[in-house]
Amino acid sequence: MAVHIRLSRQGAKKSPQYLIVAVNSESKRDGSYLAKLGHYFPKAKEAKDKVQMNVEAVKAWQAKGAQLSQTVGQLLKTLSK
Repeated sequence: MAVHIRLSRQGAKKSPQYLIVAVNSESKRDGSYLAKLGHYFPKAKEAKDKVQMNVEAVKAWQAKGAQLSQTVGQLLKTLSK
């Protein structure tokens, strides 16, 4: 079982909100997940309010072999600045 850390879409039409989750690579985009690691609000007015992520939990999943999606990797970079 390969684990990926990716976004899962939430929210209403034209009002997106995303969960940052650890999932089995074979599951659907919005299917069940193993762990919830944070939130991403792309329409937030302030940059500091856009991403809320438990970085320690992400690092722990990476240590277990989980792969980051490209978008989650970019969000993680913005938090580490």
